[in-house]
Amino acid sequence: MKHMSNRDQILIAGCGDVGSQLGLNLAAAGHQVFGLRRNINQLPPAIQGIAADLSQTDTLKGLPQQLDTVFYVVAAGSREESVYRQAYSGGLQNLLQALQQQGIHPRQLFFVSSTAVYHQQNDEWVDESSATEPDNFSGRIMLDAEQIALQSGIPATVVRFSGIYGPGRNYMLSQVNRGTGYPADPPRYSNRIHRDDCVGVLQHLWRRSQQQPLAPVYLASDDQPAPLHEVGDWLAAQLGVEITERSARRTIGSKRCSNALLKQSGYQFRYPDYQSGYAELIKAFLR
Repeated sequence: MKHMSNRDQILIAGCGDVGSQLGLNLAAAGHQVFGLRRNINQLPPAIQGIAADLSQTDTLKGLPQQLDTVFYVVAAGSREESVYRQAYSGGLQNLLQALQQQGIHPRQLFFVSSTAVYHQQNDEWVDESSATEPDNFSGRIMLDAEQIALQSGIPATVVRFSGIYGPGRNYMLSQVNRGTGYPADPPRYSNRIHRDDCVGVLQHLWRRSQQQPLAPVYLASDDQPAPLHEVGDWLAAQLGVEITERSARRTIGSKRCSNALLKQSGYQFRYPDYQSGYAELIKAFLR
C-alpha cells in the first residue's frame, strides 16, 4: 500500500455536518479537501467548495483531476423513496461515472451507510456478517448503494452508522424535556453514535487505509446498545423533568449493534456510551 504522502487530495461528496467536520480535520492535517454540495456558501474556508448536484450529471464535470480519496457522506433531504434513491444509489452512480469519464482514479472510496440495512428486531446482536433483509425502502436503497460502492472497481469500504446524535441533533432531548418518554414494555433496543465519533471513525479508517487494506464493511456504533426507555428515563433525570407520557409513535426495530471489528482495527471511542455523549449536549441544551 502507498504510504501517506504529505498532501493528499480528498473529495467529500455531500459535505454536510459530518463531512464538513471531517474536512476541517483533514485540512488541518495539511491535506487539500474539496467539499461537493449544492450550496457551498456554508462551507468553512479551509474546504474548497465544488457547487454541484449529485442527481444532475451535467453539474459533475470538471472535478479535480487528482483525487486520492473520495468520501460519500450524503444525507437524504427527506424520507421519500425517490429522494432516497436519488441521494444514495443514484447520486453515487453519477459520481462514479463522472470520475470514470474524467479519468480520475481514487485510491480509496468510503461510502457512509446506515444500520437501516438490518431487519433484526428481537434484541439480537448484529455485526458486519449478519443477514441484511430490510423490509423498508431506506434499508433496501442503502444496500443497493453499498453494492454499487463495493463493485465500483475502486477499493471501497462501507461504514454503517447507527443513530447519530450530537450538537444540533436534539430530537430526543426536546421530546424528553416535554415529558414524553418511551414505553418500558416491550423494551426496544436502540443504538447510537456521537457525531464526533462518526468523524473520528472515518478519519481513523482513512489513516489505516494508507497502510493496509480495510474490511469491506464496518459497523460504527458505540459500546452500549440500550433500551429506549432507559435512555429516555436517564435523560429525564438529568434534565430534572418528569415523564408524564410514554409514546411509541416512532416504531423501530430492536437490535444490538456490535462494534467489535471497528475496535479491533484500533479505533477508540471518544463517547463510548450515551451518558458520556449526552453530558455536554445537556449542558448546552439547558443554557
